[in-house]
Amino acid sequence: MAQPANTFDTYDAVGIREDLFDGIYNVDPDETPFLSKMSKVKAKGTYHEWQTDGLDAPSATNAAIEGDDTTAGAVSPTVRLGNYTQILKKAVTIPGTLEATTRAGRGREQAYQKLRKGKALKTDMEMSAFANNARVAGNATTAREMAGVPTWLTSNTSAGVGGSDATGDGTDARTNGTQRAFTEAILKGVLASIYDNSGKKPDCVFLGSFNKQAASAFTGSSTRFDKGEDAKVTAYVDVYEYDFGKVRYEPSRHVRARDALVLTTDMWAWADLRPMFDEALAKTGDADKFHIVAEATLVCRNELANGGVFDLTTA
Repeated sequence: MAQPANTFDTYDAVGIREDLFDGIYNVDPDETPFLSKMSKVKAKGTYHEWQTDGLDAPSATNAAIEGDDTTAGAVSPTVRLGNYTQILKKAVTIPGTLEATTRAGRGREQAYQKLRKGKALKTDMEMSAFANNARVAGNATTAREMAGVPTWLTSNTSAGVGGSDATGDGTDARTNGTQRAFTEAILKGVLASIYDNSGKKPDCVFLGSFNKQAASAFTGSSTRFDKGEDAKVTAYVDVYEYDFGKVRYEPSRHVRARDALVLTTDMWAWADLRPMFDEALAKTGDADKFHIVAEATLVCRNELANGGVFDLTTA
């Protein structure tokens, strides 16, 4: 087959309009499961504080003599903790010429960019919450920073050789150790430690994609069966039931890939000093400027109810 002579085809024609679909596909991940599960509280200053407490250790010898005088026992004070609010910001400048053009996939460029940057700012919040960063008080030349989850965990952790916990008050970061494979025995050890130390039952294990797949291979005391007539194989596990309860594996793109954070999410909170807002900036030329700002910090209500498996292999 051949094209007839002098056929005027699309390769010869001039003026064919471009075929650009009037939509935009955004594939970047914007899920923030940890932020979504945490309760929200109000911060009233740049250093947000809270208190933790615990009961006396149980005693098997608490027996009193008839008629004996009662004497006061020792009382432990509450523990006062705090974290600095962190200012998170995204800014955009849009020239007047761009706003005057006709664009595919959106109307006003400023409205579209506000939506994009707002979603991106939320992922920054999630990553900051999961970061192994110590809190920073800040000054006129240094930004304040919140302490992330790994810096608070000390009681129920498992680390590789050379790895060590931080102090546990947000003032320093944990030390990374030699990476090792994620195993069911390690996870069960951390879960048992949380139960022994707090009586709490964690509800989520936040982990990256590689270790989520490793966790899906944990068998517990069960044997998997796949029905041939269903013509499918189940190769994942979302909920792990153990002796004291059950936890949901929560895959996260923003948790450190080397960490598996075993969290009781109601023992964490997000304290907003300034909830996310957008604001127009001063006009200094032929362009519109705006930024999206949030100021908040992470609250660890009691680290005893949480744990972490650290220094995991990631490939």
